[in-house]
Amino acid sequence: MLKEDKNRFMQMAIDLSQYALDSKCGGPFGAIIVKDGKIIGSGSNRITADLDPTAHGEVTAIREACKNIGTIDLSGCEIYTSAEPCPMCTAAIYWSKIEAVYYCNTEEEALEHGFSDKKILAELRKPKAKRTLLFKRIKNPLGIQIFKRSLEG
Repeated sequence: MLKEDKNRFMQMAIDLSQYALDSKCGGPFGAIIVKDGKIIGSGSNRITADLDPTAHGEVTAIREACKNIGTIDLSGCEIYTSAEPCPMCTAAIYWSKIEAVYYCNTEEEALEHGFSDKKILAELRKPKAKRTLLFKRIKNPLGIQIFKRSLEG
């Protein structure tokens, strides 16, 4: 893909971040998903509009792309995002099998402007017993049986 195309897709992601900010539907984040040079999904941050803390620009773009092409497998796709993805969005990108991430603003720049992903990363790196959020296992033998059945086909 040509550098001009990559710059155009990045500009579109930035335009979506501007839209999210201006419309007050969420924070200033936008994303575009591209496959074979064509846009298959786009999204802006919609956490306040949708009352959904998972409605980040990257996640909304992934949801739209999957719906548009009828699969959860985005192999062969690239995502252009206005900022380096947060831990949740990074996980979603891995789950969807997107193959490349292009971002504009860095994690450090996001931190300088009040976005606190570093706190989440620090928590995730701690052992479960030391996190501020309680993580407690409740065993049930049927739980593992369901996993075993999922392997049977």
